Amino acid sequence: MARTEKKKDVVIIGLGWTGSILGMELCEEGLEVLALERGPDRSTVPDFQYPEVADELRYGVRYGFMQRPRQSTLTIRHSTSDEALPYRQLGSFLPGNGVGGAGVHWNGHTFRPQKEELRLRSYVEETFGADIIPEDVQLQDWGVSYEEMEPFFDRFEKVAGITGQAGNLNGQIVEGGNPFESPRSSDYPLPPLPSTYGARMFADAVRQMGYHPYPRPGANASVAYTNPYGMQLGPCNFCGFCERFGCLNYSKSSPQTCVLDALKRKPNFQYRVNSEVLRIELAQDGKTATGVTYVDIDAQEEVFQPADMVIVAAYSLHNVHLMLLSGIGQPYDPATGEGVTGRAYSYQMNGGTSLYFKDVDFNPFVGAGSNGIVIDDFSVNQIDFGKEGFIGGSYINSSQTNGQPIRSMSLPSGSPSWGAGWKQAIGEWYGHSMSIGSHGTNLAYRDTYLDLDPTYKDPYGRPLMRMTFDWKANDIAMTQFMKTKIEGITKALNPDSFKSSYKSDGSHYDTTAYQSTHNVGGAIMGGDPKTSALNRYLQSWDVHNVFVMGASAFPQNLQYNPTGMVGGLAYWAAHAIRNDYLPNPRPLV
Repeated sequence: MARTEKKKDVVIIGLGWTGSILGMELCEEGLEVLALERGPDRSTVPDFQYPEVADELRYGVRYGFMQRPRQSTLTIRHSTSDEALPYRQLGSFLPGNGVGGAGVHWNGHTFRPQKEELRLRSYVEETFGADIIPEDVQLQDWGVSYEEMEPFFDRFEKVAGITGQAGNLNGQIVEGGNPFESPRSSDYPLPPLPSTYGARMFADAVRQMGYHPYPRPGANASVAYTNPYGMQLGPCNFCGFCERFGCLNYSKSSPQTCVLDALKRKPNFQYRVNSEVLRIELAQDGKTATGVTYVDIDAQEEVFQPADMVIVAAYSLHNVHLMLLSGIGQPYDPATGEGVTGRAYSYQMNGGTSLYFKDVDFNPFVGAGSNGIVIDDFSVNQIDFGKEGFIGGSYINSSQTNGQPIRSMSLPSGSPSWGAGWKQAIGEWYGHSMSIGSHGTNLAYRDTYLDLDPTYKDPYGRPLMRMTFDWKANDIAMTQFMKTKIEGITKALNPDSFKSSYKSDGSHYDTTAYQSTHNVGGAIMGGDPKTSALNRYLQSWDVHNVFVMGASAFPQNLQYNPTGMVGGLAYWAAHAIRNDYLPNPRPLV
């Protein structure tokens, strides 16, 4: 029989970026808040201290900060006619494990969406006509506008200490920034990072081609900074240990660096680690949640935690799994197109070109996660979808994030892959390459979705979640378009050789190689309860005291990295809860 704990005003599932933000905001309302984290506790000291954390083998190769499939996994298939099999070895995506979540090990790329992306269906229909939308595409507006979201993007950027250069400040185009961004009410809180040599080469080349380079906005502090919570960041020292690592220098924005130590000082906040939530418990009528049931992993005991409000703030995929297990929202059925929970899963469409220069030494050990130069000349609001034959866009960038000797061994085509010849090639080419990448949209389709697997179960006897996903013609056409643009830039740089890697016709989704941890959708937001699991405030349409944070709310994926949108949505939802829901708990729409 489950042990019952004392009731709390709010229980938060997950203590990463969104759980930390909602914890802080709701504690400031005077509520008693409890956060439950599946993994272990993590703090900058001792978990990210030097030299232990700068261990490429332990963290970069063996995924020391990631969830293991034996702890949490899902099954994956390409189509509804395939058998789904468990994801047994980390590859395509890397969910974080423990306090801070994926906010511990990210690189820090932090963009805002363009306003057109938040009303993508309307933008396409108004600009190009509805007939260009492929029949199987589930293209949706988000239910919230850029103008409504702008103050909350600004808030997240100030809390996270984001670096960058404004390109559109209150409607005025600013030299050196992104002229295609939607208007900002204020500049970034920190100036951009300095650029490494390859990024400067890229900037010079694209500028001469008539494009508009700007510094990548990101979460690596360029100067010392104190955020609105009184948390301090130090300037990045370009150590090259961002992605897959915790920051040893208090320079990378993370929940630990920006929120958690301030939140832990709140007398009305508690958190419990090694506490895996099994399900959200519902009242007999199914219209409200009464709390959550979780497993105290250390004690191997089941616990019921009563609460007046449940904030689901786990990783995107886990949010959807919990909703399916808890019976929140009708499960999506691709055969009929009906149902909402699990609908509209999407990913990220990336591609890139590596350039090799015999006589240029790029000093790759000088790197930072958000270092780099970007162009948005082929972004969503710059492409004629009717003419080009696809819907979507991409930013194109060149960056230098690390020179780690195991993971950063790019070699020209034809180089041996092992043995003495491989060693000779490493000696010849290490430090003599740069890359140009495309980071693009991925649409949602009728048959890309998440549901409960009928065969496989987890250690607690719950069905695993099943992912049905493959690359589609629209997104492949988009990435092939970007390939032509990037190879044009490559030729302008005149390398000794180059090689490209982009999805092409017939490509299938491959789980074995890392692509991004940008899994989105499945518990999407919108204006219609028939096609979205959440309303515009990230509140469940069916269970009004359940709010679901994170990228699971995305109706389709942005061309940008998701964290800027995720952070903005967290503050947007927190504002609605504090100012509208708490005075009168009810469905907000």
